[in-house]
Amino acid sequence: MKIGIVNASSRFNRERADAVHEWFAAHVPDGAAQVVFHPASFGKHGHFGGDDASRAAAFVEYANDPRLDAVWFARGGYGSCRIAEAVLPQLTDVARKKRYLGYSDAGTLLAGLYKAGFEHVAHGPMASDAVRNDATAWRALNWLKRGDPASWEASLHEDPRPAAAFNLSILDALVGTALEPDLSGHVLMLEDVSEPLYRVDRMMFHLTGQASIRKVAGIRLGRVSAIVENDPDFGLTPEEIVRYWCQRSGIPYLGAADIGHDRDNKVVPFGPR
Repeated sequence: MKIGIVNASSRFNRERADAVHEWFAAHVPDGAAQVVFHPASFGKHGHFGGDDASRAAAFVEYANDPRLDAVWFARGGYGSCRIAEAVLPQLTDVARKKRYLGYSDAGTLLAGLYKAGFEHVAHGPMASDAVRNDATAWRALNWLKRGDPASWEASLHEDPRPAAAFNLSILDALVGTALEPDLSGHVLMLEDVSEPLYRVDRMMFHLTGQASIRKVAGIRLGRVSAIVENDPDFGLTPEEIVRYWCQRSGIPYLGAADIGHDRDNKVVPFGPR
């Protein structure tokens, strides 16, 4: 198979791309899976990996390319919300057949794709994660190749309800916009990184206050990592915060999820399995 890698967000350097190619050469030497980075992935435009137009065009080109079997997001950061609404109307039936994998900032595009009826969308390791750990890379590759259930977050094997997973900051920004998908009846998994706990608390207040989010089947909490120090100490753990707002809003709290901004991040396919 051939996997197209695109960068819809922050700057991405060639050295990391070279490392991804080296990993594939060492671990998939028979060419059973190949990766190709869109040339625009290395653009620079202030904070972004190229201007909005170039990032949008690259995503559309690879999504619609019949020679590619899947689209893998290069990295997160910030920027995909600036192009998501522009790219979605340009996608063809070819794009609908592909698998799309990423998390963090890529969640904005995943949300839009899922809302548009794309069936193979998942929160999981990005291309830049593939060089961190062999198991991480294989988990992503095996899902991209065949939707391998061994790559899934463990609770998905026991809970038959549809699921979705997001970085909390991304989903909190999405609600109420044209990109928000209908998550009614879904098990919603959340994770975050590099936030002070008061902001986690505020985002949970806003998120669980939405009528649309109150229709989910329940919330699972992934890892909240690299927490920014709060002075004074906030006094609650991430789990206590999420439990509190779930109780306040009437959303069932379902326990932990094995997802996060780390090498142990498992794959959560959106929707029914």
